[in-house]
Amino acid sequence: MTLLECINSGMFYLDGGTGSVLQGMGLQPGELPELWNLTRPEDIITLGRSYYEAGSHMICSNTFGANALKYDGRDGRPTVETVVTAAVNCAQKARDTAVGGQRDKFVALDIGPLGRMLEPLGDLPFEAAVSLFAETVRAGAAAGADCVLIETMNDAYETKAAVLAAKENCDLPVLVSNVYDETGKLMTGATPEVMAAMLEGLGVDVIGANCSLGPAQMLKVLPRLAACTSRPILMKPNAGMPREVDGETRYDVGPEEFAALMAEMARCGARLIGGCCGTTPDYIRAVGKATAGMTPVPLTEKHRSVVTSYARSVEFGSRPVLIGERINPTGKKKCKEALRSHDMGYILNEAITQEDRGARILDVNVGLPEIDEPAVLTDCVREIQAVTALPLQLDTSDPVAMERAMRVYNGKPMINSVNGKAESMDAVFPLVKKYGGLVVCLTLDENGIPDTAAERLAIARRIVERAGEYGIGKEDLIFDPLAMAISSDSGAAMVTLDTVRLLKTELGVHTMLGVSNVSFGLPNRDFITAGFFTLAMQNGLDAAIMNPSSTEMMKAYHAYLALTGQDANCVEYIDFARNIVADTVTAAPAAGGTPGAGDGLRGAIIHGLREEAARAARQSLESADGLTVINEQIVPALDVVGQGFEAKTMFLPQLLMAAEAAKAAFDEVRATMPAGDAAGPAVILATVKGDIHDIGKNIVKVLLENYGYRVIDLGRDVPPETIARAAVEQDVRLVGLSALMTTTVPAMGETIALIRQVKPDCKIAVGGAVLTQEYADMIGADQYGKTAMEMVRYAEEVFGN
Repeated sequence: MTLLECINSGMFYLDGGTGSVLQGMGLQPGELPELWNLTRPEDIITLGRSYYEAGSHMICSNTFGANALKYDGRDGRPTVETVVTAAVNCAQKARDTAVGGQRDKFVALDIGPLGRMLEPLGDLPFEAAVSLFAETVRAGAAAGADCVLIETMNDAYETKAAVLAAKENCDLPVLVSNVYDETGKLMTGATPEVMAAMLEGLGVDVIGANCSLGPAQMLKVLPRLAACTSRPILMKPNAGMPREVDGETRYDVGPEEFAALMAEMARCGARLIGGCCGTTPDYIRAVGKATAGMTPVPLTEKHRSVVTSYARSVEFGSRPVLIGERINPTGKKKCKEALRSHDMGYILNEAITQEDRGARILDVNVGLPEIDEPAVLTDCVREIQAVTALPLQLDTSDPVAMERAMRVYNGKPMINSVNGKAESMDAVFPLVKKYGGLVVCLTLDENGIPDTAAERLAIARRIVERAGEYGIGKEDLIFDPLAMAISSDSGAAMVTLDTVRLLKTELGVHTMLGVSNVSFGLPNRDFITAGFFTLAMQNGLDAAIMNPSSTEMMKAYHAYLALTGQDANCVEYIDFARNIVADTVTAAPAAGGTPGAGDGLRGAIIHGLREEAARAARQSLESADGLTVINEQIVPALDVVGQGFEAKTMFLPQLLMAAEAAKAAFDEVRATMPAGDAAGPAVILATVKGDIHDIGKNIVKVLLENYGYRVIDLGRDVPPETIARAAVEQDVRLVGLSALMTTTVPAMGETIALIRQVKPDCKIAVGGAVLTQEYADMIGADQYGKTAMEMVRYAEEVFGN
């Protein structure tokens, strides 16, 4: 059987941990596991063979960290191709020499994260990430791997880069597994619902979760994945939480307990099951026994119509969805000027304002003949996604602009639009098939816009049929039956409303409208538009492109929800009514009294508006001294963001962009202060020896600097002696250590022990995905920081701020 046939035929058993097992075989702290493919291949073959003989259908090649950031062929280092080829060959030899086990055995090319944050949150360009992953994929495919397993990904954007690299450089099945925390989110905020929508849109074959959590905790993530994905589900939890016993890292869930929980996962919908850190062949053998004879939960198509950003999903079909229309130059002089002058501040303020006023998706249209639309649209997508977690509707008639924007978009976008013309469908549908998206379908064709509802319905049928030929289902189509001006045709509104109804009842598809077109040429247009909006919702409209700052439109929306029982106890209506002032809709403060985008320096920082923050800081300095601006505006704004991040109401991208905005404000303040006044207490940060993953460290660095600390960043893969020496020479009172990989945690313990010897008055804080409070206590750390903000709070405690 092929790999996918085997997966679809029954329970499919994966392997267990690699790095944690290699530690028991002698892998030293800081030693790169992938080098064993070259220096100790028999050990790698033995490990792989033991998993096959324990019952694994598939094992991972020892290539988790095999990328050109580590293996570049310089200064005696091997190339990626050399390391990957050797790893796949070892796995194949393990397969070919295994005695017993499953009849069908496979080798997965294992791909882990790069260890660097992608732009705009970090310094690694998206296409550079794609290229790095592509090099690994090509080598693995050439060596004969049976599939690509992208695993332990904690960022949706990096996940997308890896998937595109796999899809563009081989024709192997692609399996993707992400790392969720106890709240069911990735580090950058994505939920299972977000990842399922994005990954299904990208066409992956298997979706799942691994690492970070033990089986009991991962069981809480599984039902959410099972409810929203139509793909087979993969689950590879850790063997519980790590702890140190007699100098060795051990885990608190044994094989039998682990197997019992994995059997429960199988009953809840997991089809591919195995283990991650701390699991061994004994665990896989126990899992096989506990699930022997079980029939997997049947796969079912979920048919969800959904779009996402990097952190939020919006599903169509329950209540009407509001799509903000203001980022569009048509009829908007200020927007035109902003696009011509590349005034991104105006665009970002429009995005934030519409979010504050109730939009759940933002339309982004930059179509002006005199600008470079592909370049400007991609710039807008990147910048807008840096300041808001709302999904975007990419609105362009230029296929080149569309593809570039879809490629860099972080999530599954809404695509506006396709129509009944063959050339339109042939240009757009291949892009949707490759990148994923929910497509707006206009009911017009080569003959224009039909006069009757029946003719518009006929065009919609043709679009559905053509989309199906590209493998795109009805759930990824939303139809716009086109609102026309009643000032020129008194029957136009009724034709549109009839079409909305027919599309729902006859074709079973979702609908949307640009509702303001109906009132073109009439006075007090919002009166007519709001009335039409209400009628359209009553006829089944699922979404509207509209102005959320229009009082009349928002009145119609909230009144409709209340009257149709979609606003329990009229809570949203009451909240909306309280915030109507004169003839405008004002934004209700977010939880915690978060200021809006226009609320001076604090608002600019909270919303991550760098240029606005710098301008507002200069304005504040005209009436206050630098320390007052820092203490009364900048730091309180950072506190609001930090509290939102800790409460999971704000996400990592928003946290980092707020920090960037605060930095811009700090730069303005520091320019007015003597050098000594701007220097804060010193803190050393380092990623421990053998670990090149410095994302967490860099996040802490950004936040500490914005709270006024002087950070001495020693980088990544730093030996204990270097860190200890720097602590003494700099006479610091706080050192922060980071580690992502299980194999490098012992180096953290060594570093702590050495610092205790040479700088006993220094406090040591630790953090990283594989750490727990118990483990931090065991290795002698003073503080375990689960999040970046916890590290900031501890620094304040240490320095008495």
